[in-house]
Amino acid sequence: MTTHELPTYCRICEPLCGLIATVEDGKLVQLRADKEHPLSRGNACPKGIAFTEIQNDPDRVLYPLRRTPDGEFERVSWDEALDGIGERLRDIIRDHGRESLGWYFGNPSSFSYSHTLWLVGFQLAAGLRHVYSAGSQDVNNRFVASQLLYGSLTSVPVPDLDRTDFLLMLGANPVVSHGSVVSAPRIREKLTAITKRGGRVVVVDPRHTETARLFEHVGIRPDGDAWLLASLLQVIFAEGLDDGRALRRQAAGIRELRDAVSRFTPESTAEVTGLELDRIRALARDLAHAKSAAVYGRTGTCLGRHATLVAFLIDALALVTGNLDAPGGSVFGKELVAASKLNARLGLIGYGKNRSRIGDFPDVLGTFPAAIMAKEITTPGPGQLRALFTSAGNPVSSVPNGRELASAIEQLDLFVSIDLYVTDTNRTADYILPATTFLERDDIPLPFTALSPTPYTQYTERVLEPYGEAREEWRIIDDIALRIGVQPFAAGPASALGGLITGLRRRIPGGRAVRPTPPVLADLALRTGPYGDLFGLRRGGLSLRMLRRHPHGVILADSITTGVLSEVVQHKGGRVNLAPGEIIAELHALAAPVLDPTYPLRVIGMRELKSHNSWMHNVEPLMRGDREHAARINPKDAAVVGLSDGNRCRVTSAHGSIEVMVRITDEMTEGTVAIPHGWGHRGGWRRANAAGGANVNDLMSTDLADVEPLAGMANLNGVPIRLDPVPAD
Repeated sequence: MTTHELPTYCRICEPLCGLIATVEDGKLVQLRADKEHPLSRGNACPKGIAFTEIQNDPDRVLYPLRRTPDGEFERVSWDEALDGIGERLRDIIRDHGRESLGWYFGNPSSFSYSHTLWLVGFQLAAGLRHVYSAGSQDVNNRFVASQLLYGSLTSVPVPDLDRTDFLLMLGANPVVSHGSVVSAPRIREKLTAITKRGGRVVVVDPRHTETARLFEHVGIRPDGDAWLLASLLQVIFAEGLDDGRALRRQAAGIRELRDAVSRFTPESTAEVTGLELDRIRALARDLAHAKSAAVYGRTGTCLGRHATLVAFLIDALALVTGNLDAPGGSVFGKELVAASKLNARLGLIGYGKNRSRIGDFPDVLGTFPAAIMAKEITTPGPGQLRALFTSAGNPVSSVPNGRELASAIEQLDLFVSIDLYVTDTNRTADYILPATTFLERDDIPLPFTALSPTPYTQYTERVLEPYGEAREEWRIIDDIALRIGVQPFAAGPASALGGLITGLRRRIPGGRAVRPTPPVLADLALRTGPYGDLFGLRRGGLSLRMLRRHPHGVILADSITTGVLSEVVQHKGGRVNLAPGEIIAELHALAAPVLDPTYPLRVIGMRELKSHNSWMHNVEPLMRGDREHAARINPKDAAVVGLSDGNRCRVTSAHGSIEVMVRITDEMTEGTVAIPHGWGHRGGWRRANAAGGANVNDLMSTDLADVEPLAGMANLNGVPIRLDPVPAD
């Protein structure tokens, strides 16, 4: 028996905690936290440790599958699958053009540099228009806000956790989620350290979350964030608490923003926010007077009706108080590779370069809202979506109104899924192609260094050979592309990148023009990036060779450098734009929602420590004990409709209904119901009813009026509902 102990890192969520994999005779035996990892230092959450169960899950798809006429799947060879897919694609392209092809990629793709690179290369070389992602259920509004503010989609400030004196956090629960759009292992320790050094952490959330229980809680009503932020700005401007020096140095459009928020006094917003007037004023004053302050918002602020406006106002509040690009404030990390500058130079992907056929939505980083995907399939006309690929995603479970999408998928001429599992989305696929797990591929977290308060990176080799016949996504994408005569990075806008790669290779001593592979691209990007060794010209700089000598990772700096805003901002004049026309217009139009007495409550989502979307529910250790799907309901709201703890209730919106268990708890603000997402699927291939629960997204709408117009965000928070008891059997 041969046993190896191999360092790697977790790719389930953004802290990227270090792990040690114990491998015996090519099989994973155990994962444990890596004590030598310089940031996570022996800490990892239950999901990361339990990934052993995913790796060895008998439900994993390990061989190419083809659907038979009776609806079952049969095992086929890779050549049979790829040749069959290629033949059908060529027929579709002949009859309808490449504009009829589409792709949906899920959240895990962000944690695989090779998957992301090859998908973008294929998208650009093939001219794909129908590209969708989990971003429209997650974070695209944040990118659009950055585009409007800074002229750069991917320039996202993060809270300077190690130096701040005051952290205002909206719609985030990092004690459970471990942080998102901020990469900070041991984030609970970082948060408690703020209060230990005399600072404050204020959590704005409709639920008294696990994070809020440790700090100060402001119990806002669902989807009231835009009103609260506008009101904080109004108080700060009206009382002369704004940092005039910072505004003069950093911003344009100050007067227009001040005028637009002037009507949002605490008196005028209290009905929407549910907050006391003195509480709003005190919060504004305390934020403005703090020696340093960071403002941070996450998922809860991204899924309401005004998601882009909220993300915009979060950064505006930081700037107006003098805390943008300042120590202890909201700061901009340095990218590991110069992706933003390269994209700006080559114009590869951006914002609003294309508009969707349905709804006329702008693309965000080359993707359209996933909420319109079903209508793009079912609506006839030029550019109709006819062939769809999904990778690392289960959109029938994760987009609003999955029933509509599931029905639409059956109308496709071709549906191919690249995945670990048979899912609710790909049960009707023509082919399912087996992907590797993150332990079966090399990786480097290219996007995340800029989001880390302590700049850091790590490269990992694969710690396991792929099980069965699983292949890395980039290789599958490459094989599919070649069967329709496309080479990623060799045509369309991507050809400029391909030419740049070839040119760089020729400048390397002994280099030669070669077809790019992910490690080749990663090494080139690293070596020419801000931390790179410039092919030996910068001593101690990064390269893959250097990172291989440090398998537990490398800290690049003690903290994020400030005073870089002039490098971040791409607007002419170099100033942050506080008055884009879209934002000012939305502020002028912002009105209190009209309440329908038929649906007197509001539903929000929530994260759970032992759950991660749908695909972790096959993990038996995580499903034991306290794993149940239940709605959290305030005692007063439960009493109104006669619900008791442990009952079942029907939750109904204008768009659908589900049944869930009732958990009555004081953690909910009155009028708000929280239901965890990621449930309601049928489990894996063999354990067809493993998960249970209900899909909260069945309550949500894909009507075009319910898709946020600036970033295409789905409206998944603050949706009106009612509760009804379900009679006992």
